[in-house]
Amino acid sequence: MPILHETFVPAKRPWRITVLISGSGSNLQALIDAASTPRLPSAEITFVLSSRSNAYGLTRASTHVPPIPTSVCALKTFLNKHPGSSREDYDAEVARRVLDSRPDLVILAGWMHILSDAFLDILNGTEPIPSEASASPEEAAKILDLPSPPKGEVPLHQQFPIPIINLHPALPGAFDGANAIGRAYDAFNNGEISKTGVMVHRVVREVDRGQPLVVREIEIVKGWTLQQLETRIHEVEHEIIVEGAKVVLEQLEKEGRV
Repeated sequence: MPILHETFVPAKRPWRITVLISGSGSNLQALIDAASTPRLPSAEITFVLSSRSNAYGLTRASTHVPPIPTSVCALKTFLNKHPGSSREDYDAEVARRVLDSRPDLVILAGWMHILSDAFLDILNGTEPIPSEASASPEEAAKILDLPSPPKGEVPLHQQFPIPIINLHPALPGAFDGANAIGRAYDAFNNGEISKTGVMVHRVVREVDRGQPLVVREIEIVKGWTLQQLETRIHEVEHEIIVEGAKVVLEQLEKEGRV
């Protein structure tokens, strides 16, 4: 009688996503809600870093069940604590904290600082990793004051480059940088445009000029207030930030990242 042999395939660890925020965290919430569902399968939000200590997104993370580890790295506080330090030093510190969270993907979801080359070079693997970031997951947890990571869930070695994506409330090539919604609203009222949009793009050195991953056009209705336009844009943002994350994770899967 033939003997049946069962083959046990080890379960792949969930993708680890680190999210950078500065404000209310509504887009962070969209990611949290989508994680480990068909919208964003086999993925977890494992760390949230804020540039502001009073950002409500920190509360969203800490009150999640189970709580998502958080940290605050404010520019002014950092510069005050490190006299003579530069903006590049601050961005290197942000990169260190990101690396200590062992991410597969980094998402800028309302992060209000333009990240310098210092940050991008470290996450691309072309610059030395700050010393603390070479710690083991357990040591990194102590540095960041995080709970010890679950066994078998954290990669032993960080793979580079680490993809970074950003959510920007404008169409590719239009209204790069700050106050994109307000500038689009003014352009509409001046008869210069009839629509705006939202995109998720890869982060590169040129602000808001990275490869678009998801783009959604938004018609502007005559008579809308700026607040109405903002509300509509935020609704779309909550959808495409999840879609953009899924696109990148599917690409990592094809590349054989583990």
